Amino acid sequence: MRAVLLDAGSLGHDVDLGPIRQQVDSLDIHDATSADQLIERLQGAEVALSNKVVIDAQAIDALPSLRLICVLATGTNNIDRAAAQARGIEVVNVEAYGTASVAQHCLMMMLALATQLPRYQRDVAEGRWQTSERFCLMDHRVVQLAGKHLVIVGSGALGQAVARLARAFEMRVSFCARPGKESQDSRPPLAALIEQADVLSLHCPLTEATHHLVDASLLARIKPGVLLLNCARGGLIDELAALDALRTGRLGGLGVDSLPQEPPVDGHALIEALHEPLNLLVTPHSAWISPEARQNMVNLSAQNLRRFREALR
Repeated sequence: MRAVLLDAGSLGHDVDLGPIRQQVDSLDIHDATSADQLIERLQGAEVALSNKVVIDAQAIDALPSLRLICVLATGTNNIDRAAAQARGIEVVNVEAYGTASVAQHCLMMMLALATQLPRYQRDVAEGRWQTSERFCLMDHRVVQLAGKHLVIVGSGALGQAVARLARAFEMRVSFCARPGKESQDSRPPLAALIEQADVLSLHCPLTEATHHLVDASLLARIKPGVLLLNCARGGLIDELAALDALRTGRLGGLGVDSLPQEPPVDGHALIEALHEPLNLLVTPHSAWISPEARQNMVNLSAQNLRRFREALR
């Protein structure tokens, strides 16, 4: 079984691809693959392995040998699944490979925003502590997380992991009903919980029901000072509305690990706002990148390959 890994560079060069090699007869590895290179590289291959490379209907139709597409990620939006299904090509992904890594990143953001770390670091860098009349700076209001109410959107492995960490800080945690499925869920909808939230953390997929889930109308209903965290997908929040709420003080802090366009080659308002004295964190989609999480992604993909091989016997 010949396999082709299209974008090994996105996994990092410190991962061990040995588990994948053991499940195939040959493995061609490419650091990155452009749309123009895709079909040529997959000619004759039975298995395509992709993290972010788009495999569309045109490519699928041009690859008669292809039998399996392994997505080395949870989201499969880079694959035309309908075209794959029509050709009888199986599409598999990996889930929960980075749960500990992403939950840790989320808590890092929560703690940093609660302690006003971005602002106090700026104050120190600009010399305000060094010239202070007192031994400490107290210009920015710090939030003690103990006793505060964390509302989480998304009760999967990630949401549950964040909840466990938050409870260790003695926070009260509530999960809202799944957006778009509120009538089938016994939990209260986000609209019913938002006015009680001190921290709102998003851990749900980006769908039609969750696009701009946090918008200007929702932000108008929050308590002043709420911390908003998005370690899921760009597009879950209306970033411009969130930035406006941060500037006016309705949001007490904003932390995002993803943006609607990645990389943000055309810039983004949140990145530009990092130059302002705001309680704002923007990280480059790095919540998942611990070595343990990336290796786990490879290991889980190897398990998908093994199951596929066994099914052929």
